[in-house]
Amino acid sequence: MKFHEAGKVSIFITLLSVVLLTLCYVLFLANLWWVSALFFTAMVVIAFMIVRFFRVPYRIINKVNDGVLAPADGTILAIGPAFEYEYFKDERLKISIFMSVHNVHVNSYPIDGDVEYSAYHPGKYVLAKLPKSSVDNEHTTIVVAKDERQQVLFRQIAGFVARRIICYPKKGDHVLQGDEVGMIKFGSRVDVFLPLDVQVAVHVGDKAVSKKTVLAYF
Repeated sequence: MKFHEAGKVSIFITLLSVVLLTLCYVLFLANLWWVSALFFTAMVVIAFMIVRFFRVPYRIINKVNDGVLAPADGTILAIGPAFEYEYFKDERLKISIFMSVHNVHVNSYPIDGDVEYSAYHPGKYVLAKLPKSSVDNEHTTIVVAKDERQQVLFRQIAGFVARRIICYPKKGDHVLQGDEVGMIKFGSRVDVFLPLDVQVAVHVGDKAVSKKTVLAYF
């Protein structure tokens, strides 16, 4: 287990804040034992949640030549046809993965290939579970293509709490299935757009694991 580079500053600030708040409390505000117990419990929980959020667990990538791996941990929120308005501009099969604050938030490439498109879009921060978040919220869109048949568009979408998307790929990059794309801070969603003729391997409500779960087969 390691921690993401993007979280080191956040972890440091959180731990420093917890220490300073605890010192101030002990020096100036400590009185009833049960109040102190609640305060210290809250500090420990906050520190634990922030540190845990930026964890990067070690995983062996489930390489599948004709398969599309989940780019994110989370719950399969929706599966169905949808019009992809940004790049393909046609109807695709969309699989949405909702990431709660308890999930690992590092994202990965679903297939091998070349990055044909990568774009950032500022936007709102409505609840990531809502369908309109795919369009209205801050998001990045990445298209990876192995060949004309095997092409995947996936979209990192900021949620109500998430306020920053980290996305590394640039057009022309050659990427490998399971390698890191970036991460979304504090709760979010990833939409995956696939050709309509793929064989879907998951169901709504399933738990997806980045680098491991096969969403579909070409």
